[in-house]
Amino acid sequence: MTRADGRQPHELRPVTFQRGFSKHAPGSVLASYGDTRVLCTAMYTDGVPPFLQGRGQGWLTAEYSMLPSATKDRKSRDKPGKVDGRSVEIQRLIGRSLRGVVDMTKLTERTVWIDCDVLQADGGTRTASITGAWVALYDLFKHMEQKRVLRGWPLTSQLGAVSVGVVANEVLVDLAYAEDSKAGTDMNLVMTGEGQFIEVQGSAEGAPFSREHLDSMLQSGAAAISTLFKLQRDALGI
Repeated sequence: MTRADGRQPHELRPVTFQRGFSKHAPGSVLASYGDTRVLCTAMYTDGVPPFLQGRGQGWLTAEYSMLPSATKDRKSRDKPGKVDGRSVEIQRLIGRSLRGVVDMTKLTERTVWIDCDVLQADGGTRTASITGAWVALYDLFKHMEQKRVLRGWPLTSQLGAVSVGVVANEVLVDLAYAEDSKAGTDMNLVMTGEGQFIEVQGSAEGAPFSREHLDSMLQSGAAAISTLFKLQRDALGI
């Protein structure tokens, strides 16, 4: 199956990580998956939430939002106390995914703030947020390391994410919106550099999917994330 943009089923869209996009955040990356653009920033503040005070460890939290012009039809801005359910779900996913590869004891009592703002949406905004946020987080930790405010290097692994799905009975990787909107099965995978899963989100939108399709989605998604890991390292020069 040849896709509308000419990609093969297993191919990612063009993916880039433009570092240093924002002047004031020590870690900032414009992550692009095709026409999806997400600004990921990483900053830190002293102190931790009350449930962690006195434990000598840090915390990481994430926020996610879409600009009104990110989609064809204007999206209303989230307001304090009235964040829509989708945004809450995605920011929780971003936070727990990143916490899975951070040793909080190395931060002392500091909170890392990850902000992912979708400038333009064409499918895969949550996966672009996670993968781009890891690059921003790396730059933040290098900044903190230079300031000598860490007990050691906090990152324990790379982190990447991609969408996979079944469209017209075929497994596709990194779905654009036009594909995602008609997918019979939709899945998001989050993996570490060691090939371990942090999150597998998948559901049938129409007919149930087979074990064969599940295995194929996992295999194709893992291969795509391996490519994302290389792109992250290339962007960081590591």
